Amino acid sequence: MTTKKKHTPNDQNDSWVVIAADSAMDAQKHDSEPAFVRLRNPSTDTASLYMLSSGDMQLSEVKAFKEEFHSWFIGQTIQRDGRLLYITPMDPLYLILPYLMKSGKEGKFQPMDQVLVDEELPACSRLLSCTRSLASLHHIAEEKEVGSQKFHRYSQERTMKWLKKKVERTVNALKKSNISVGEGVKSTTYVRVKRESDVNEADYLRYAHGLISEYINEDLRKALLKHLQLPELTSPTETEPPSKKRKLSDKQVEAGEDYSKFNSADFARKPPKKMTAAQKTLAKVDKSGMKTMSSFFSPKVKAEKK
Repeated sequence: MTTKKKHTPNDQNDSWVVIAADSAMDAQKHDSEPAFVRLRNPSTDTASLYMLSSGDMQLSEVKAFKEEFHSWFIGQTIQRDGRLLYITPMDPLYLILPYLMKSGKEGKFQPMDQVLVDEELPACSRLLSCTRSLASLHHIAEEKEVGSQKFHRYSQERTMKWLKKKVERTVNALKKSNISVGEGVKSTTYVRVKRESDVNEADYLRYAHGLISEYINEDLRKALLKHLQLPELTSPTETEPPSKKRKLSDKQVEAGEDYSKFNSADFARKPPKKMTAAQKTLAKVDKSGMKTMSSFFSPKVKAEKK
């Protein structure tokens, strides 16, 4: 005889609304199911939530879009967690790279199962099972083969070439999708206010560099900027990388114990607008005895009955 589990109003619903590719959720080819795992974010060096497909064949990042006071109606229930999670495939080399850089300080070749070790986040070793991992390590490391075993050592030169190719492919994708970039684009809206002829290749490179920088640490970001022969920005302008200006409601999900904590941040306050010449002149006028415009539209106060 089966019994129904009683739910109290304080029970936390563990259902999520997720957008993901079929390849990320397909469990027919392997015995294991897709799984959410805690891995080290290569940009922040903190734990974030990722997803490994069935058999650990494919790595995907998990991001969330969140609006205030938002819930989902799922069947006959209400899901209080109103976030929309979306899962997109990503290159596992981004997550392997920090471990290689750390081991590379010793200057010796090591087997990858000894390089990819993290006591706080032991699931990192599963990255080696991804289809693209072992086959692509030569892009960021030197390789030596002794017998049937391979050894690797981090290579800054190879990594810069690999990241540059990532940037160039991103530039091609931006152009193909007609994404507007450069100083003539208003942030948050991406509406062009300058002629297309004013956009040069450096604008696209800087924009693409900003996107790739979300997956690498600060040292690599600066090294890549130099490798692309782009000057470092000295003051905030409209040519900042998009990672500096993107909406804060679209960010990596922190890997809390319940895997449901959203990494949100408050929007920066906008600076006060400068007064026009007419507004400055009006401010100097003596307004004593004058009624404000709002007083003509406010409801009349009824006199109290005595």
